[in-house]
Amino acid sequence: MNTVLVAVPSTNPGGLDAPVSAHFGHCDLYTLVEIDADGVKSVTTMDNPPHQEGGCLAPVQLLADRGVKKLLAGGMGRRPLMGFQQVGIDVLLARGHETVGGSIKAYLDNELPTFSLDSVCGGGGNCQH
Repeated sequence: MNTVLVAVPSTNPGGLDAPVSAHFGHCDLYTLVEIDADGVKSVTTMDNPPHQEGGCLAPVQLLADRGVKKLLAGGMGRRPLMGFQQVGIDVLLARGHETVGGSIKAYLDNELPTFSLDSVCGGGGNCQH
């Protein structure tokens, strides 16, 4: 397995013990987890830009520029999902996992389905979980 950078929308201060944010566009920050064949290699964070600065599409390019290849999310709208697909970031549905570490474990155990258009929120961050 090559190294892959996985992003998880989370609340301050970030890290593996941080709570997962319910909606990626409104999270405090992204916990970035570098994973290789041996498991977690490193954990860093990246601030989420204010929502009004490009809305939910602003983080798409920022995460792509950082080298993110996978995003584990509990909720997002159709436009950002399509944006992630266009920049080559796979979005996986990580509902039901309370911490970043729990989401990462589920990812490593291949338990997360691909985030589909059937999974998107209706807008305004009002996801039904």
